[in-house]
Amino acid sequence: MSNSLYDSAVLLLKQLIATPSFSKEEQGTAEIIAAFFDQHQIEFQRVGNNLYAKNKHYDINKPTLLLNSHHDTVLPNKGYTLDPFAPIEKEGKLFGLGSNDAGGCLVSLIATFLHFYQKENTAYNIVFAASAEEEISGVNGIELVLPELGKIDFGIVGEPTQLEMAVAERGLMVIDCIAQGRAGHAAREEGENALYKAMEDINWIKNFKFEKISSLLGQCRLSVTVIETENKQHNVVPGQCKFVIDARINELYNFDEIQEVFKLNLKSSFKPRSTRMKSTSIALDHPLVKAGIQLGKGYYGSPTTSDKALMPFPTLKMGPGDSARSHTADEFIYLREIEEGINCYIQLIEQIL
Repeated sequence: MSNSLYDSAVLLLKQLIATPSFSKEEQGTAEIIAAFFDQHQIEFQRVGNNLYAKNKHYDINKPTLLLNSHHDTVLPNKGYTLDPFAPIEKEGKLFGLGSNDAGGCLVSLIATFLHFYQKENTAYNIVFAASAEEEISGVNGIELVLPELGKIDFGIVGEPTQLEMAVAERGLMVIDCIAQGRAGHAAREEGENALYKAMEDINWIKNFKFEKISSLLGQCRLSVTVIETENKQHNVVPGQCKFVIDARINELYNFDEIQEVFKLNLKSSFKPRSTRMKSTSIALDHPLVKAGIQLGKGYYGSPTTSDKALMPFPTLKMGPGDSARSHTADEFIYLREIEEGINCYIQLIEQIL
């Protein structure tokens, strides 16, 4: 890797940090990335706040590798002591909102794409996509741009993993449940208490264990995270009680199987809000994973979800930075992590090109 790639990546990241890019409000950072592509004479397309580019010698007859990360951020939390939009360098760190999640990954992948952009006679095409709305799993993010990219065979999703390989990822299904009873006056012991009916289901959810345990992701996890009744009066037996299940699913189950288990065991009615965020995995003998192992990288199953869940092809989640720093006050990334990220991505891709 040349120093110019690293310097360009850090400068770009500072510009991105200085520009608010909350989910659905990424226009400013989209323009910055577009300007970067223009500066380096890279042809690109924009779909909403998503941008994508193909390598100069793209060949429709070759298989294609996608490089992807997102440029939206969460809102800064109240614990910040620094200006979240001030890219501050201090003690080998670059501070700022989105520096770690996922700005470091994004600019490292852009630098990597730039490195390979003009190469000829490669085994694969390389397509780069900077996506929007990742933090809210929005429909105008990676899903909006994927149909524009042509056939993609596999991909690298840039998220902070300390440059280890996340080869599997839990799926997320949020389920709204309703326990039905019959309202009545509490003093006269009238009605059927929907809250008690909900409690029976919640107790089952608390204690139920799915049989299939993943070597990468462990057990599926069910958590009841919200509960409410239709009335707020102390003397009324609630006729309806709503609660929400947060279901984190390993790669050994699909969402239909999970819902079948609910049908057999829950007395409450239920409905998934969405079944988009599916569990995913990439085979350990996939060329990308084998290349990473040759570079001395370890692999694991990730408990968090990302745009990887929305891609209908094998993807490896991997990038500089640390997931533990994501969404924290005074977020930062070590500058050396960006340098290591660019080097790692280039070496990984060179193994398969």
